[in-house]
Amino acid sequence: MKFGLRYCNTGPYVHAAAATELVQAGEAAGFDTAWTIEHTVVPANYKSPYPYSPSGKMAGGVDDLDLPDPLIWMTYMAAVTSTIKFGTAVLILPQHSPVVTAKQVATLDHLSGGRVLLGIGVGWMREEFDAIGASFDDRGARTDEYVAAMRELWTADSPTFHGQFINFDNTYCRPQPAQGSVPIIIGGDSKIAARRAGRLGDGYFPARGAPQELFDLVRSTAEEHDRDPDAIEFTAALPDDLDDIPKMAAQGISRIVVPVSNVTGLSTAIHSPDDALQWADTIEKYAEI
Repeated sequence: MKFGLRYCNTGPYVHAAAATELVQAGEAAGFDTAWTIEHTVVPANYKSPYPYSPSGKMAGGVDDLDLPDPLIWMTYMAAVTSTIKFGTAVLILPQHSPVVTAKQVATLDHLSGGRVLLGIGVGWMREEFDAIGASFDDRGARTDEYVAAMRELWTADSPTFHGQFINFDNTYCRPQPAQGSVPIIIGGDSKIAARRAGRLGDGYFPARGAPQELFDLVRSTAEEHDRDPDAIEFTAALPDDLDDIPKMAAQGISRIVVPVSNVTGLSTAIHSPDDALQWADTIEKYAEI
């Protein structure tokens, strides 16, 4: 079992000194990853319902929260660490040019020595798409095509791609990732997200709980598309009771992410860099599961 930190570009960790202290402490304790989230803009009084809250609002209804760009935050943190990996959970992929994103992510992976995981989602806030000038209604189809285009740019000797939205011929995008390609982690607590993970993901991160139904759907979808379901890595949120971790390992989950928050009610959450360091014994205890 591996352990990650989430979501690290929030709260006090929007500031360089605090973020550096947290991530360096996490690396020292044995956390394998630090995860970020993304909203480029949050239009005030948005009407789109946030799918993970009964109120339909994220962050307790706070719209003007500080939220650094995840790739820039990760780049800064990669420069002050050496082994911990960095992931997005999630980057709202259809809001971005896949060619520009492929370049940015490959550059960070190259410079960090292969320490990037690209978690992606399709997004839910129409008002944010409108502010950015991105297309909302076809965001699912764009996401699938953007993943294929980025992988072509990362891995092909002479990248060429022709799709509905993206087209290029013999278009070099160098440097390519240190890993050869960058793992694509599909985020989202829905059957659509689970199927997408089974079709094209290197991993699946539902972010809330450990939904057996969705994990099974990832596996069955992978088999339907002649993919190895065992090659898809499952990441899940920290359970309320640490004694549930062996059960999660039996589900096929190989990474658990611990919240970095000053408001969560979990007694096992991390509220400071010192808390992160104190997780070293817990990580060692469960490492071999």
